[in-house]
Amino acid sequence: MRATKRTTSAKAAGKNVTARAIESPAATSKKPRARMTLDEAMRALEEAGSAQTRTTYARHGVTGAMFGVSFATLKVLTKRIGVDHELALALWDSGNYDARNLAVKVVDPERMTSADLDRWATEGGDAPMCCSYVGMVAGEGRFAAKKLAQWLGARSAGKRLAAWALVSHLALRDESLSDEVFAVHLATIEGTLHAAPNRERYAMNSAIVAIGCRNAALKRLALAAAKRIGVVEVDHGDTSCTTPDAAASIAKAWAHATAKQFASPAEQERARELVRRRC
Repeated sequence: MRATKRTTSAKAAGKNVTARAIESPAATSKKPRARMTLDEAMRALEEAGSAQTRTTYARHGVTGAMFGVSFATLKVLTKRIGVDHELALALWDSGNYDARNLAVKVVDPERMTSADLDRWATEGGDAPMCCSYVGMVAGEGRFAAKKLAQWLGARSAGKRLAAWALVSHLALRDESLSDEVFAVHLATIEGTLHAAPNRERYAMNSAIVAIGCRNAALKRLALAAAKRIGVVEVDHGDTSCTTPDAAASIAKAWAHATAKQFASPAEQERARELVRRRC
């Protein structure tokens, strides 16, 4: 009986060892997922496109080549691809609107050169989303300060739109900058917004909101500036879009952040995935 028990125990131990070997990370690890090629990415975008979405984008001012891919689908592809800088550059160079929106989601901001950023901002034109995302990409890389100084006064509409998106990104994400930096931007917005081009007025209005979400002191400055600026008129064309009231948007963001126990909406934003990848 004792021999039988020892034999049984040995067999059980052997089974446990085998089970542990099977369950070990080395035994269960999967091969790295193959990178998506440009052809595969473009094919996935084309298959996901729809006439209805193309019509919607056209109403928002998108022109040129596009498949009409929803941002929900772009998010799925973003998660599948991860970060692939070479693919991002190739997607952008395709000139396709959907491919460019995917490019800014999977690009590596640290590997973008100053020339790359200039080219993307310029080629993005005033297409909805593209230039906003390019501004965010710049804000995550090593040329943020340089691009902001260059783009704010640029003749290119795309660069100016990217600049204001960059201001918004820095206000919410970069804790190293002083309040004075954003106070200066508020003064610029207040003095030039109503005379700015259509889409730029919208971007400036968004920057007011972002600055007002940075901290309590800038909240007061942004609310005062928004009151003096008054109603921001933006022509959204044949769409149901409206221009948010900056003061109301700031108040709503603060109420939501404090209800979630964050010191500010900016602190809450820093705890979340980057906008360009989640939206």
